[in-house]
Amino acid sequence: MGSEVSWKSTPFMNDDNNAAIKELVQYPPYGPFYGIMGVSAAMVLSSFGAAYGTAISGTGIAATAVMRPELIMKSIIPIVMAGIIAIYGLVVSVLLSGKVNSAATYSIAESYVHLAAGLSVGMCGLASGYAIGKVGDVGVRNTALQPRLFIGMILILIFAEVLGLYGMIVAIYLYTKDV
Repeated sequence: MGSEVSWKSTPFMNDDNNAAIKELVQYPPYGPFYGIMGVSAAMVLSSFGAAYGTAISGTGIAATAVMRPELIMKSIIPIVMAGIIAIYGLVVSVLLSGKVNSAATYSIAESYVHLAAGLSVGMCGLASGYAIGKVGDVGVRNTALQPRLFIGMILILIFAEVLGLYGMIVAIYLYTKDV
């Protein structure tokens, strides 16, 4: 019984090593990876949403232009709204990239928060772009047949656009958090 060795008396578990281990746990070398993934997710996913919304709405505009060419400029609203989604992602990715530091000063908790912020705006932008594309395509085609549908289409597009805005608001809120 007298020959038991406690962990505190081993040469590897002294105070200097404990401090170094705590430092590595809080500031691991892979910490900036998650922050950079948040930056990438914000830009890439919101751009995918904007591209999808633009592409799907563009096909509706092309079909409308065949039937009623005078409505082309009025029908471009869904494409403009889809492009704004990518701007939300750009704003958040620029903000996040300004806070990503070297592994020595960038905590793992902060990197997880930045990943969550990037995913928030990115996924909301993807969903918003999808909704804008679908509503824009069907709305533009049917507005060519019944002009009174235009106001309803615009209101639905605004509600679809606000989904991306909510993602940006949450991302900026997360960006300002100190963890």
